[in-house]
Amino acid sequence: MDSSNLTTLLEDETPEQQTQRPVSAFASKPDRPPTQNSLQKYSPLVWSGYFDREDDISIPETDNVFHVYIAGTEGPVVFCLHGGGYSGLSFALAASKIKEKARVVAMDLRGHGKSVTENDVDLSIETMCNDVLAVMKAMYGDSPPATVLVGHSMGGSVAVHVAAKRLLPNLAGLVVVDVVEGTAMASLIHMQKILSSRMQHFSSVEKAIEWSVKGGSLRNVDSARVSVPSTLKYDDAKKCYTYRACLEETEQYWRGWYEGLSDKYLSCPVPKLLMLAGTDRLDRALTIGQMQGKFQMVLVRHTGHAIQEDVPEEFSNLILNFISRNRIGPHGIEIPGLRRPSQSLP
Repeated sequence: MDSSNLTTLLEDETPEQQTQRPVSAFASKPDRPPTQNSLQKYSPLVWSGYFDREDDISIPETDNVFHVYIAGTEGPVVFCLHGGGYSGLSFALAASKIKEKARVVAMDLRGHGKSVTENDVDLSIETMCNDVLAVMKAMYGDSPPATVLVGHSMGGSVAVHVAAKRLLPNLAGLVVVDVVEGTAMASLIHMQKILSSRMQHFSSVEKAIEWSVKGGSLRNVDSARVSVPSTLKYDDAKKCYTYRACLEETEQYWRGWYEGLSDKYLSCPVPKLLMLAGTDRLDRALTIGQMQGKFQMVLVRHTGHAIQEDVPEEFSNLILNFISRNRIGPHGIEIPGLRRPSQSLP
């Protein structure tokens, strides 16, 4: 066999010959930008990128210590209460914008986040209300700055009950996020099933963040990367991560969170905003109250239950607009032309 008839091997070609040789359309893959792997995309983000500082608030004459995240230095205080199973970091992305014009305090409620109490499963509405009042008294004494209570889901119920007690000096506003009495009461019979159907164990924090996003409970990856880690604890026996809050053990308190909520909400003598994620049905009391202009209602579209996490920019704008619309300053409602005694000229 004449070797001269053999086709020249590619490795024997000169660079010039290789350049001149026709290239098949399938001979090379197109350049694609590198993709993030799962560990990078769902890696935790630290709270300090959004809040200015954190603190532990010890309650006198008890062993209760409540963890709070704080942002901003001026304006009224936007005091945020998270939903069941969440944490104060649920408001992280929103706080980074709100703090430009107001102060933000986000509290880890009993049995959640980094708060430690004598009984972490006592989530009765009365106990949680007392916790909030105790934390605010420990932080501000008897003369707190003007405060706007903001509560999501379970935290919304706590906010309403705290406001209805009329024990919080200088309360200037109340914002309830995606909770309505009728819908909440109707959903309670399904709650245990919903809780048990969740994935219960995670091999890593990243896996928990990924599940929360892909499972649909949160729709904003960055918010999940900040908030989800604080909702977990490590189980040394099972060598995995589980949920910090034992919501399944608190069923006896669920009805108390929402029963009579609409009437209590309407009775609060401060400007009110109800933020809903969908066309939630208003019960008779709320429907009449809205028609009478007793509160402002905003329907936030294209979001899940955790509005503050899914669309933090829109949520922040709604909070700041509420503060501006109702002229809430650091000392309360500010009426143009009315000078406060402490500001009067000598």
